[in-house]
Amino acid sequence: MRGVSVHITGIVQGVGFRPFVYNLATKLNLKGWVKNTSAGVDIEVDGEQDMLDAFVKALRDEAPPLSRIDELAASHRPANGFTSFDIHHSESVDGAFQPISPDVAICDDCLRELFDPKDRRYLYPFINCTNCGPRFTIIQDIPYDRPKTTMAPFAMCPDCEREYTDPTNRRFHAQPVACPACGPSVWLETKDERRKKIGEEAIREVRELLSNGNILAIKGLGGFHLACDATNAKAVSELRARKLRVDKPFALMMPDIETVQQHCEVSEDEKELLTSPAHPIVLLKKKPESSIVEEVSPKQDWLGVMLPYTPLHHLLFSKNHSLFSALVMTSGNLSEEPIATDNNEARERLSKLADAFLMHNRDIHIRCDDSVVRAFQSSNVLTFRPANIYPIRRSRGYSPFPVKLPFDVPQILATGSELKNTFCITNKNYAFLSHHIGDMENYETLKSFEQGVEHFEKLFRVKPEAIAHDMHPNYLATRYALERAERENIPTFAVQHHHAHIAACMAEHGLVEPVIGVSFDGTGYGEDGAIWGGEFLVADYKNYQRAAHLEYFPLPGGDAAIKKPARTALALLWSLGLEWDERLASVVEFCAEDQVTLRVQLEKKINTPLTSSMGRLFDAAAALAGVRQKVNYEGQAAIEFEALADSAEVGIYSFGLEQAEVKTRNAVEALVKDVMAGIPIQKISARFHNGMAESVRETIKKINVETGIKSVVLSGGVWQNITLLRRSLSLLENDGFKVYIHREVPTNDGGLSLGQAAIAAARMRG
Repeated sequence: MRGVSVHITGIVQGVGFRPFVYNLATKLNLKGWVKNTSAGVDIEVDGEQDMLDAFVKALRDEAPPLSRIDELAASHRPANGFTSFDIHHSESVDGAFQPISPDVAICDDCLRELFDPKDRRYLYPFINCTNCGPRFTIIQDIPYDRPKTTMAPFAMCPDCEREYTDPTNRRFHAQPVACPACGPSVWLETKDERRKKIGEEAIREVRELLSNGNILAIKGLGGFHLACDATNAKAVSELRARKLRVDKPFALMMPDIETVQQHCEVSEDEKELLTSPAHPIVLLKKKPESSIVEEVSPKQDWLGVMLPYTPLHHLLFSKNHSLFSALVMTSGNLSEEPIATDNNEARERLSKLADAFLMHNRDIHIRCDDSVVRAFQSSNVLTFRPANIYPIRRSRGYSPFPVKLPFDVPQILATGSELKNTFCITNKNYAFLSHHIGDMENYETLKSFEQGVEHFEKLFRVKPEAIAHDMHPNYLATRYALERAERENIPTFAVQHHHAHIAACMAEHGLVEPVIGVSFDGTGYGEDGAIWGGEFLVADYKNYQRAAHLEYFPLPGGDAAIKKPARTALALLWSLGLEWDERLASVVEFCAEDQVTLRVQLEKKINTPLTSSMGRLFDAAAALAGVRQKVNYEGQAAIEFEALADSAEVGIYSFGLEQAEVKTRNAVEALVKDVMAGIPIQKISARFHNGMAESVRETIKKINVETGIKSVVLSGGVWQNITLLRRSLSLLENDGFKVYIHREVPTNDGGLSLGQAAIAAARMRG
């Protein structure tokens, strides 16, 4: 007889790991114990040597599907004389931490029980087990045990207690375990009456209300949704009016894959994403025959679709009572505010938005919006699962799943950007990127940010030794960083926006050598005080060199030009010495007097910051092509411009490259000429995208000649443009470059804090 001591770190709590160990040890006739600690999982076993070897091998090879083993240390020792195998109580280790599982969509076993009339949890909206259900949104501290979750107030009934304490049961130590006799409950409220109906009766009434065109506030895993029938144009328009959301697309929920396929084109990669444990919103091509109304996603041929991920969602779509094939499921908030999570908060904030409320009494400890992804194939996907994921918003189902860094780092807080904010904290070789916070433009979002930071620091035992932030001095996230650093007397690191984008993608791929980074986005504070956004960098974590960039053009009125691309378009023409032809829609947008005012503003350089922004260039091109002269949400003109691109068009608008500047005159002149000639917008859009992809290729080839670097990183919000991404990747890979794109964190500002943290760590190392 011999013994083995095992220590495991990673996602190994709340995922059925201890019962897996118990049953494995029992099968191999091993004696000893297993225990959760705030540092991971500890195991001691005695047995015959061949059984011990099989045990250690199976720990990694046969681990539960939701677990992720980062490190497994096994050391042999003499036998301790154990006579049984036991599961010991969890233990808190001072200063130790571990990754935490994200919330997980309902599993097949629980779904089967949910609709089984013989099961005691039949139609129970909170059915779960160790393979599914809430995790991150209910946990208050580690180790992950029921008293440290929002399930603590619900005392288990004898039946649930029996399952919870049985190591052979799939609900063994499933912390949210509950049933109708002892767990949370749902009820329907109207504006006039609290708890009008409860349980199954409430859900039936909600179906009727939705089918009759009403708007419902529905409490979910990470907050409230606002829901309505997605095939009812009047209901969707009313929701837009109440939510103050003019054109930005709404997310949809559909009951099953078959329904999704009725409305959208669905590839195998997209199906894999839809049905993955995270159940994110997936961007799918809309079919022409779909009954989803245009008001859901105006002037776009893509829909953001997710499948039901909680038992409550499945009950809303119950096949025996289904009255709708798709629901709008958008965040329960007024435009730009944080999602509502608390019942009283929802009553106060959503009363003018919703006709009724479907409430429940399981508290949400941390708000968490739905994640948004799309499927995209490229050659650098082998280490990521699902293999072809391209994140747009990383939140429910993924956060706080860490990015494992290629090096150990100090404890750092990185505060992220102004738009699509996330923050990041680091400990050892883990980077914990937060859930989606949102646009840091109001007090409510700042408070949500501060609550999130406090929670993460508590969970992952972090006391920051330094704080990283964006260079922009007026971002709320920057001001928070500077004020806190002064208060706690710790150093800060100002990180250039586009350098952070490149470092974020490097970090998730474990790259350590310098790369050619192409950082394209809308706005980033440059070291020369200009607004950068079309940048070619030679970068590692510590330093970067601006090897090339889009040539500057003025942005009259700053934010005013962002909201009115026609202003950007005319400023671009003016800077290139091109006429404002009265036949252009961008010119028509301004009366003669306004044109004079704008021209004087440009000539006298009155509030006309210079920009190299690729996002603004796409806005200007869209406006010149006649797509859109004003926008109601960020990037709208460019998004609609891309949606029109003819995939069969091979024509090209040629950009130039002179003295490290990408020149736009020839391309813009050709675009305007095509507009005047009545060339279809579909061809104009394609030619512009083709030309920009070719410009990316030629610029990188020039930098490669100068540096010898063959690794290319693409990051920044403009790379959400799949047409540009696909064409650029094809050209670069054909030229032999190794191209890296984002697979774990968003390419937009939602991934920025990861890069800030990696850069700060490199500077601290010296």
